[in-house]
Amino acid sequence: MERLMSGDFDVKAKHSSEEALQKWRKLCGVEKLRIAVLVSKAAFQFIQGVSPSDYNVPAEVKAAGFDICADELGSIVEGHDVKKLKFHGGVTGVSEKLCTSIVDGLTTTDSDLLNRRQEIYGINKFAESQPRSFWIFVWEALQDMTLMILGVCAFVSLIVGIATEGWLEGAHDGLGIVASILLVVFVTAISDYRQSLQFRDLDTEKKKIIIQVTRNGFRQKLSIYDLLPGDIVHLAIGDQVPADGLFVSGFSVLIDESSLTGESEPVMVNSENPFMLSGTKVQDGSCKMMIATVGMRTQWGKLMATLSEGGDDETPLQVKLNGVATIIGKIGLFFAVVTFAVLVQGLFSHKWQAGTYFRWSGDDALEILEYFAIAVTIVVVAVPEGLPLAVTLSLAFAMKKMMNDKALVRHLAACETMGSATTICSDKTGTLTTNHMTVVKSCICMEVKVVDQPTKAASLVSEMPVSAVKLLLQSIFNNTGGEVVVNKDGKREILGTPTETALLEFGLSLGGDFQAERQAVKLVKVEPFNSTKKRMGVVMELHEGGLRAHTKGASEIVLAACDKVINSNGDIVPLDEESINLLKVTIDQFANEALRTLCIAYMELEGGFSPENPMPVSGYTCIGIVGIKDPVRPGVKESVALCRSAGITVRMVTGDNINTAKAIARECGILTDDGIAIEGPDFREKSLEELLQLVPKIQVMARSSPLDKHTLVKHLRTTFGEVVAVTGDGTNDAPALHEADIGLAMGIAGTEVAKESADVIILDDNFSTIVTVAKWGRSVYINIQKFVQFQLTVNVVALIVNFSSACLTGSAPLTAVQLLWVNMIMDTLGALALATEPPNDELMKRSPVGRKGNFISSVMWRNILGQSLYQFMVIWHLQAKGKSLFSLDGPDSDLVLNTLIFNSFIFNEISSREMEEIDVFKGILDNYVFVAVIGGTVLSQIIIVEFLGTFANTAPLSFAQWFLSVFIGFLGMPIAAGLKKIPV
Repeated sequence: MERLMSGDFDVKAKHSSEEALQKWRKLCGVEKLRIAVLVSKAAFQFIQGVSPSDYNVPAEVKAAGFDICADELGSIVEGHDVKKLKFHGGVTGVSEKLCTSIVDGLTTTDSDLLNRRQEIYGINKFAESQPRSFWIFVWEALQDMTLMILGVCAFVSLIVGIATEGWLEGAHDGLGIVASILLVVFVTAISDYRQSLQFRDLDTEKKKIIIQVTRNGFRQKLSIYDLLPGDIVHLAIGDQVPADGLFVSGFSVLIDESSLTGESEPVMVNSENPFMLSGTKVQDGSCKMMIATVGMRTQWGKLMATLSEGGDDETPLQVKLNGVATIIGKIGLFFAVVTFAVLVQGLFSHKWQAGTYFRWSGDDALEILEYFAIAVTIVVVAVPEGLPLAVTLSLAFAMKKMMNDKALVRHLAACETMGSATTICSDKTGTLTTNHMTVVKSCICMEVKVVDQPTKAASLVSEMPVSAVKLLLQSIFNNTGGEVVVNKDGKREILGTPTETALLEFGLSLGGDFQAERQAVKLVKVEPFNSTKKRMGVVMELHEGGLRAHTKGASEIVLAACDKVINSNGDIVPLDEESINLLKVTIDQFANEALRTLCIAYMELEGGFSPENPMPVSGYTCIGIVGIKDPVRPGVKESVALCRSAGITVRMVTGDNINTAKAIARECGILTDDGIAIEGPDFREKSLEELLQLVPKIQVMARSSPLDKHTLVKHLRTTFGEVVAVTGDGTNDAPALHEADIGLAMGIAGTEVAKESADVIILDDNFSTIVTVAKWGRSVYINIQKFVQFQLTVNVVALIVNFSSACLTGSAPLTAVQLLWVNMIMDTLGALALATEPPNDELMKRSPVGRKGNFISSVMWRNILGQSLYQFMVIWHLQAKGKSLFSLDGPDSDLVLNTLIFNSFIFNEISSREMEEIDVFKGILDNYVFVAVIGGTVLSQIIIVEFLGTFANTAPLSFAQWFLSVFIGFLGMPIAAGLKKIPV
């Protein structure tokens, strides 16, 4: 036990061994799923060899107004059946048979048609297993072996008691044990049932995904649960395919089907291979797809129906405490066996001395049965099943509260691990900043202008050459991942990332027309932006003939690809050293003002271009540079300072210009005088020896690639033993999120791939929420420590008192019913009270536990041993002296002893609220659960002692006895306060 509890609290890596992965696959059927997909694909491909016969539309489908059924759609998409697709007229033909448009999407104005569509094709939801009822939890609680043994004891006690003493007198002991068992069972069942409901609610939140669709001719956001066959869905890098469907249009689309097939090689999707399956991910490119089948008719839905619902693995702390509980249980079993042997030996000795060794009565049998029940109950008390229960309760409580604080926990272990975090590697854009971007400065045609207001942007147009304005607008409106649409209210709306939105807004303020610019050209190739290339580009066929390429991205990278520039007269001139220096100074000036800079360029493709070829990487003409303002979020500077006081180092890892990153980092309080800011390319070139000196001092990494972030996180974790939390929003952030101890994905800007790789989703993309998660993580860790301290104290006292009393006096001071009540106080009720303490600001003034911190600290050992010694000495002294000690007139000295034990445990629970602070009442009323548990315990104790004497072997106490027991129990609190002053 000491090795488990006093040893290092090691924060384990998230990666599972191959053996563990194989075990997981075996349990959840993933290997079956993979084989099933591959076999079904092979079968459908074999069937493709047969020419499609004439298809007969089912009567009910025809009556509903459609010309193709769900089964036919499923066979086309699942089987990748090109012949059958052509038979139905291709994607356009299928859309007509589904009564939809690949341009305008579904028409939802006809509610009858919409209802018929749902009836014929179903809805996009998977069949879920029925939640377990409360009585199943009751049944599971009854399966506890020790409770079952006690149940047998109660049954025998009832039979023997009634046979020897009659119903009224003989049934008391047996019914008392039964009542206690039922109380334990129902309290445990209620607790577990409530947790299951909480986890189910959180699981529902995890599955909520919003996507972009076109309906009624308008682009709009929609839940994946509301999708229907015929819907036109817009997908981009990192999105999850929400249902089985067909590719309509798009560029460079790569689909990761590993979640279905296990194959890591991405699949190219285009008009020749238009099949897209639910549950797969968009690895590259962007496209429109038409939904074909939904819900349980999709391949993913059919395969999911064969799998049983899984749950979270046990967290590292749960595993550790389960091991501790097992060891303590074995110790308790030893004490129980010895106690039973001593008590039985005492009975035999008494009968030997009385000469009644060969004469046994029903009372003797009941006495042996009571001894056995006491022994079993000692095991019940000794086994601290409340330890893992406290972890689960605390995690469930924290998860629920964190949801209210805009943090969705996907993996339980993240709650406790976040409490040990020593480093947070944070993105800049959208996390530290507001992600509300506007173009405020520009350098077009080598002229720097302030354009932070629409009037200034309009005047810019009048000062620019017409040819340059035309090129700029053509680039802004065509080389974009965003879109300008008219929403269903008739108002103009800009869709896309904050950067794209800012550029499109800038283009509109210059007098540009998005639709006109898009219709004037034909896009030949699109290379979407990703964080590795740090730029995006398009190749277009001009209306007047010829091909032109546009590119935009990180200023230094795009500028390095340029060899010409448009001057103030609109002429294209060579990019000489003087011009390059001027543009670089402009970039640095913008960046030092904390502006995000983008360079926009183009080139004429006079030699032609094939869509299969990559876009050119050099030879461009620079149109200009724009500076985009993204203000720092309110409260970020205070949150960073709070992290620093808590011993957590905040590092900024961004793809932005280093000067922009440094300016924002200084404003946030991240970059200090002794810190280092470095660019990703420089970081990559460092040797291992240089990294050992450099990594601890890095506070800002700019122009970083996903591999740079992954490398930094790996070094921090493995080389320096840090517990690292990492934020990410893009698909390429997945490796770093996976490598980190805690992956934090952005709920607004984050892709589905990033969210699936993360442990926690920050729903508002706010850095302050990350700090809140850290605070809750520390609260979970501290709360469990409080409970362990409380329970071990109670365990030690209850075990030693019963054992020593049995050995020295031949009787046990606590009956089976009383021990079960003690078990209730210290396990379920204690866990409920101490595991639900809300976090306070003091938690963020302590140093983090880190990767190798001791779970049971020297402070805890001091408190446990001191409290146990005090309680044991008082209890044993009272038992030895009896009522003569205080000259009390009472029914029995054991009553004072029993009441004192219960009161000591209640006051000990209050003292355990703070392990180091003297004031244990601070904020006690803020935790209504704690107050309710303490109040309920006190009320129950009064009822047990005063009114349930027959069942609980107690008798009513006088006011003086109550006062004495409460007073002596209360004395434990100042003693606990005194112990906290002892330095350790």
